[in-house]
Amino acid sequence: MTSIYLDYNASTPIDPSVAAAMRPYLDEAFGNPSSGHWASMPAKAALEKARGQVAALLDCAPDEIVFTSGGSEANNLAIKGTFFALRHKGEHIVTTTVEHPAILAPCRFLEELGAAVTYLPVDSTGRVNPEDVRRAITPRTILISVMHANNEVGTIQPIEAIGAVARKCGVRFHTDAAQSVGKIASKVDTLGVDLLTIAGHKLYAPKGVGALYVRGGVRLEPLIHGAGHEHGRRAGTESALLAVGLGTACALASDLEPMARVRVLRDRFWDALQESFGDRIVLNGHPQHRLPNTLNVSFVGMIGAEVLSHLDGVAASTGSACHAGRVELSPVLMAMGVPEKIGMGAVRFSLGRATTSAEIDAVVNQLRAVTVRSAIR
Repeated sequence: MTSIYLDYNASTPIDPSVAAAMRPYLDEAFGNPSSGHWASMPAKAALEKARGQVAALLDCAPDEIVFTSGGSEANNLAIKGTFFALRHKGEHIVTTTVEHPAILAPCRFLEELGAAVTYLPVDSTGRVNPEDVRRAITPRTILISVMHANNEVGTIQPIEAIGAVARKCGVRFHTDAAQSVGKIASKVDTLGVDLLTIAGHKLYAPKGVGALYVRGGVRLEPLIHGAGHEHGRRAGTESALLAVGLGTACALASDLEPMARVRVLRDRFWDALQESFGDRIVLNGHPQHRLPNTLNVSFVGMIGAEVLSHLDGVAASTGSACHAGRVELSPVLMAMGVPEKIGMGAVRFSLGRATTSAEIDAVVNQLRAVTVRSAIR
């Protein structure tokens, strides 16, 4: 059996150059970066070099980067940290119905503590209207949080336009860029954001490391209290090992040329599926404003999980979940108004740097066979 990995939006493999950069820190530079002696200095130097590499990717200052344990912690720090720092000014948060659970769950938690959260709808392609964001803002609004690109369908939100609204209204703006960093340009000033989330394992770094960009002058209440690590914004001894991994991955991600090749493969994949299935396949997400590696399609009248179960050695994700024997439509597809007959057949294929044209051809051939067998039944 040949293994074909098409689930890069779920997690990427560690890039070989990232692993090579990390390897010395498994048994060298073991000191605490916050100590002041000879053993700490190499670790401190590695930590700050990595911070600079992350900052260079986002085009911001190194001291605006806070290392975290991943995207979920960064999102929680952005949302809860803002609420607890600014609740004397207001309690209103604006977000969307298609955010990652690492945004929606903290918002629901804060609602129990008195926050008022507006969950804005999206159109049939998964995009929110910046004008809806503007209309949702009240004198009590302290934060807008809209993801840069959706993890399921790949739709890219109009972040620049929302950023302009946020600046005009004087409201803090956060974007979850876990899926977009390394795939499309993510310069913080261009986007107009005050806070931006990175997850290492989405861009060929290890799991267990991420970062939050915090614009200079933006105050957050820490989630983790202790010593004054990360300029007092996140207590806990930093890992030079993991920081080096994230920094090296961000340095590689500054070159978006590999994504141009991935986009060509993604479009070839979609063309082949359309040719094979015609009106029995539907694209989910925006046809243009979409991540270059993401292809979410629905096999009409079928169940996505069943389609995947018949693919030999192919790793991908479905747009429906099975709970207690019952198939449920993805909340993202539901928010987009995708009919159940179509949404239940959703499969997300997400490509990466190592994806080959031969792998795409092999998956298309398998899909043809699977759907023919299903049709005969």
